[in-house]
Amino acid sequence: MVDLTNIIPSFEARKIAEVQKKDPRMVELIISESRELIRLEKGVIISETKHGLVCANAGVDTSNVDEDENKVKLLPIDPDGTASIIREEIRRKEKKEVGIVITDTFGRPFREGQINIAIGISGVEPIISYIGEKDMYGKSLRITEIAVADEIASAAELVMKKSLRIPAAIVRGWQFEFKNVTASELIRPKQNDFFRGTGSKIITNSS
Repeated sequence: MVDLTNIIPSFEARKIAEVQKKDPRMVELIISESRELIRLEKGVIISETKHGLVCANAGVDTSNVDEDENKVKLLPIDPDGTASIIREEIRRKEKKEVGIVITDTFGRPFREGQINIAIGISGVEPIISYIGEKDMYGKSLRITEIAVADEIASAAELVMKKSLRIPAAIVRGWQFEFKNVTASELIRPKQNDFFRGTGSKIITNSS
C-alpha cells in the first residue's frame, strides 16, 4: 500500500501526466514499478512490470483500497514467494497439501473486458502441454499448450467478483501434480512477442 501524498513526481512523470491526463504521482509510481513503458495512448499506460508482466499502469490500482483517494495498492513484490508462504501456512495449520494461485485482473489486447490471470503460483503447474499428442483425427499437435493457471484464476473470479469482499476461492476437482514452478513460465519472452516494439519506447527503468 502506498500513500500518494508521500510521492514526489519527477519531471518525466509530470510530462507524461500532462499528456495522458493522469495524476503525476500515480505516473511516478507506475514508472518506479516498471522495467519499461511500452505504450502511452488515450490516457492508458501499458508497461512491463519488474515481474515481467505486461499490463495497464504497472498494476498500480486505486480500486478496493480505501475511501482515501490518496491510497493505492501495488502488486506483490514477490507473488510466487507470497503464494509459497500461503501454501506453507495452510500445510502447517490444516495439514493439507494445496496449490495456490494469486490473481489479478488484466485487460487483453484483442478482446473487450478483463479477466483474472495468475501472477503468482505455488505447487500448481501453470501450463499443460499437448505438444506431441494426437488430436481426435490422429494428427500430431505441434503448438497447443493450455495456460491452466490462468484458467483457474478466471474461474475463481466468477465467484469472488470485484466487490463482494471474498479474498479467496477454493477450486476442487482438478487433478494435478504438485510441482515447484513459478508464474514466470506464463510470461512470453520478449523476443517471441510479435507485438512488442511496434511503438516507440518512452522510458526504461533498470533499477
